[in-house]
Amino acid sequence: MNIVRRKFLRSAASAAVLPALPRAAAALEYPIRPVHVVVGLPPGLTPDIGARIIAQSLSERLGQQFVVDNRPGGASNIATELAVRAQPDGYTLLLVVAGNAIEASIYKNLSFDFIRDIAAVASIGRTPFVVVINPSVPAGTLAEFIAYAKANPGKINFGSPGIGSANHVFVELFKMMTGVDLVHVPYRSSMLPDLLAGQIQLLFAAIPGVLEQIRAGKLRALAVTTKTRVKVLPDTPAIDEIVPGYEASGWLGIGAPKDIPNELVTTLNREIDAVIADPAVRARLIALGIEPISMAPADFSKFMAAEVEKWSKVVAYAGIKPQ
Repeated sequence: MNIVRRKFLRSAASAAVLPALPRAAAALEYPIRPVHVVVGLPPGLTPDIGARIIAQSLSERLGQQFVVDNRPGGASNIATELAVRAQPDGYTLLLVVAGNAIEASIYKNLSFDFIRDIAAVASIGRTPFVVVINPSVPAGTLAEFIAYAKANPGKINFGSPGIGSANHVFVELFKMMTGVDLVHVPYRSSMLPDLLAGQIQLLFAAIPGVLEQIRAGKLRALAVTTKTRVKVLPDTPAIDEIVPGYEASGWLGIGAPKDIPNELVTTLNREIDAVIADPAVRARLIALGIEPISMAPADFSKFMAAEVEKWSKVVAYAGIKPQ
């Protein structure tokens, strides 16, 4: 009887640990099938191209396809909800961007909470913006521009791709910190022709999109939005040098459904860090205007939460509502 009892207890103990085995095994064998990286933006935009560079390199490193799945619309909330509702098995990932942190405060009736329902997996990098004006504006420096704007309230127009876009809220933060009165003009297509023609006078833009015009003298660069100067525009000051405490950058990284196993997060973070450390990949990202930045998952999670809190204050100040 004792022998039988011991066999029973051993069998019971083995059965108790069985539910944990598939989860651990899945982490060890990952990936065994294609992985989908959901992108809430149309193909061809800088974050989308960055995601494709990372996906291609992960495919090569891990031996399974990492497929970019563009799901634009709903201010990227369609893509985020798709990721939130996916199985947390590492086979559906989400390209997370600065817009996600901004939209979390603009859209109040979402069926998900960006910070609660998306796990931070890995940072990819940041995208510095630059403040450019039409040369007809009588200001050679940012300090002169602020003085001119204060002397001419409501007479300077700035463009953006839409209400709540990074280009929009970065200017709203600038307005909040300087007290200038600028008029927002949202566009559904490129703002650059109207800026070059002087129909709008100001734009906070991702650097690659306006660098050629800056170098040709068609636009005047006043400052970059990052905390420090950037290599591609070494003589252009940071806004922080004139407006202490100002900082705003585009950024991108990888997220996943909240219950993804820690083992998979560790694996993905390690592999993505290795990808962006590769000199060839770094060069491609930098050429896009993305400065590669690695973060541990816990640090990236804190960063995303801080971004949501930061932009919620700007959204409230500016009274930004969904379109």
